[in-house]
Amino acid sequence: MAKIFMTGGAGYLGSTLVPHLLGCGHQVTVLDDFRYDETSLLNVACHEKFKVERGDARDERLVRRLVRDADVIIPLAAVVGAPACKRAPTEAISINTDAVTLLNHLRSRSQRILFPTTNSGYGNTDATEMCTEDSPLDPVSLYGRTKVEAESILLESENAVTFRLATVFGVSPRLRLDLLVNDFTYRAFKDRCLILFEADFIRNYVSVQDVADLLAWVIGREEPLPDGPYNFGLSEANYTKRQLCEIIQREVPDFTFLESAVGTDPDQRNYLISNHKIEAAGFAATTTVTQGVRDLLKAFAMITHSRYGNF
Repeated sequence: MAKIFMTGGAGYLGSTLVPHLLGCGHQVTVLDDFRYDETSLLNVACHEKFKVERGDARDERLVRRLVRDADVIIPLAAVVGAPACKRAPTEAISINTDAVTLLNHLRSRSQRILFPTTNSGYGNTDATEMCTEDSPLDPVSLYGRTKVEAESILLESENAVTFRLATVFGVSPRLRLDLLVNDFTYRAFKDRCLILFEADFIRNYVSVQDVADLLAWVIGREEPLPDGPYNFGLSEANYTKRQLCEIIQREVPDFTFLESAVGTDPDQRNYLISNHKIEAAGFAATTTVTQGVRDLLKAFAMITHSRYGNF
């Protein structure tokens, strides 16, 4: 059993990960300001190994107290996505980079830090060769730059592992509709149509459930996963945006998407991702995008959009 301290644990990934880790027998302490959803962790409020504090991940006194007894630290607090960071750049830097730097400064080197970050640091490549963990990083947005800088700080330390996550999709107690698969599926469900820009741009994808499974697997290993960065996505899911729409169309047959040569996607990421390093270590994503779309369609039958924005 590990004692885990998690910032941002009420968010999209955290609200999936926390009950999973509790179910594995771990003790989990969450620090979150609950700016998006005050109910995402209610399902674990009665769990004896769950603790929660409402507060800011940049509050040094608070973080110092909470991090003291942890075996494992998982920084999830972040301003997530290019549009949200563009809207609040000062906050994005202070949370995405400075708060992680603070955690790294306050922890002892016997405390393991696991940092789920983003593969958006690879930027806009020609998408003809696979990006590995040794590929150069060239983020195209403030979001990408803040996450790359935070990762760099951690990788210069010991006892630190980072996971460069593919574009995450799927249902979570704190659902997000700004993620590409979730967004496109919602538009197919609600509007039955979509105008598609730069349809040949490629990204890799991964289920939020697989990310939670990965972190639980890493924490539960007898031998620690070697320090360093790891790409993590579903290897079969290096899809163009057109291919993504075609997958959704098979589940929503009356969904129509039209490609437009006029206009650009504000997020210019375009790359192929290799997940060989983490798969060689013993873990692979398994949830297909098709399954994620089917799950999302069931969720959308129950919700309204207004609660699930990200900025």
